[in-house]
Amino acid sequence: MTTKSVLVIGGTGQISAACVREASARGLSVAVLNRGSTSHRVLPDGVETITADVRDEDATRRALAGRRFDSVADFLTFTPVQAEAAVRLFGTISAQYVFISSASAYQKPPQRLPIGEATPLFNPYSQYARDKIASERLLRHAHGAGRISVTCVRPSTTYDRTRVPLLGGWTVIDRLRRGLPIVLHGDGTSPWAITHSDDFARAFVGLLGSGEAVGEAFNIMSPELLTWNTIALDLADAAGVEVPHIVHRTTSDLVEAAPEWDASLRGDRSHPAIFDTSKIRAVVPDWEPRIPFAEGARQIVRWHDQDAERRTVDPRIDALYDRLIATAPRAEATQSA
Repeated sequence: MTTKSVLVIGGTGQISAACVREASARGLSVAVLNRGSTSHRVLPDGVETITADVRDEDATRRALAGRRFDSVADFLTFTPVQAEAAVRLFGTISAQYVFISSASAYQKPPQRLPIGEATPLFNPYSQYARDKIASERLLRHAHGAGRISVTCVRPSTTYDRTRVPLLGGWTVIDRLRRGLPIVLHGDGTSPWAITHSDDFARAFVGLLGSGEAVGEAFNIMSPELLTWNTIALDLADAAGVEVPHIVHRTTSDLVEAAPEWDASLRGDRSHPAIFDTSKIRAVVPDWEPRIPFAEGARQIVRWHDQDAERRTVDPRIDALYDRLIATAPRAEATQSA
């Protein structure tokens, strides 16, 4: 089984755009299917654009009429209803359907480390994760029934230059530059896996057309283990901040102050993220991540600094940090990193 053509559902997101670039650079015939909305991630020359809303099955079916691809990589399916539609749309037009799931689907909290592909999928805190779990289950059943040939990929936090991977986004960097404290959950020492999208893409494209990948699930994330403190310090260093001030608050305190962070914190970031990546390395043996987060942080800050419109400060998040710091225990409120 060799992939010469791939249809990417999406293609302009922070992960999918990197995969499109990598597949195109390797000489694959690449088409992307999306609504044709504008994006700052420009598609490489030679990539075909098919305009359709994948949520409109009839329109998508018409747009793909008579077409067949060796692989379909779906970055836009998040729920079991959407997964069932994907089976109907793509099961007969490709030899491999790659579903982008998530490492957030793994058991929270994990009972055993490292987290491998056989770790149970269970996350009571995140609806996003539960929907990914239900989608995987549906796709496995469809695969077993011969309706579609599935490969599942489970990334952890994956970023490109447009994303600040801390809760609060660019507001965090802006506060650091103004000499104001930022807040991290717990004591900031839990390990986390964070991966540049270009590194993810090289492993991901290596799965396309692999007979060993069909019917299997794969972790794809960098082996560089960083604490949340280190991630914040790397960003501060990239932003030219010599003495960043970091206040630590419990996950419970943060969730109480910002309930919208509950799924991200209790369902993901508060738990240690140490993954077993031996399976992807066995199938894509030449893969080795190349971009440490310290370099990725410089890319993030450089991209934002190139355009003032990218440096958006959220006044609600800014005020939230002020409240969390004002109510922190005295010892925490004076911490510096």
